[in-house]
Amino acid sequence: MPRILIVEDDPGLARSLAQGLVEAGLEVGSAGTLARARSLLADGTWDVMVLDLGLPDGDGFALLAAGQGRAGSPSALITTARGELDARLRGLEGGADDYLVKPYAFAELLARIR
Repeated sequence: MPRILIVEDDPGLARSLAQGLVEAGLEVGSAGTLARARSLLADGTWDVMVLDLGLPDGDGFALLAAGQGRAGSPSALITTARGELDARLRGLEGGADDYLVKPYAFAELLARIR
């Protein structure tokens, strides 16, 4: 079963995403900060990271850069309100596999994860 790590500081959104992904048959973990995400990612067992950029202890781009090229790094799907071209390019050129601007439909997120 694919393992998905949600890195999202909005607890309601994180719970909603987790519930939908679990109902879709995926195993889900959640982190609301960069520090917690780094801790969870250290075991190298995540397949996909759904990454919000605006986190309380830093920018999600830092987490993305830290995992670039490391063995065991999960695929990264950025989900953020930052829809400007510069931000999208920075994310994709910085190692993200995909970039989805909020608000989005859950069905689209699920399709992109699959």
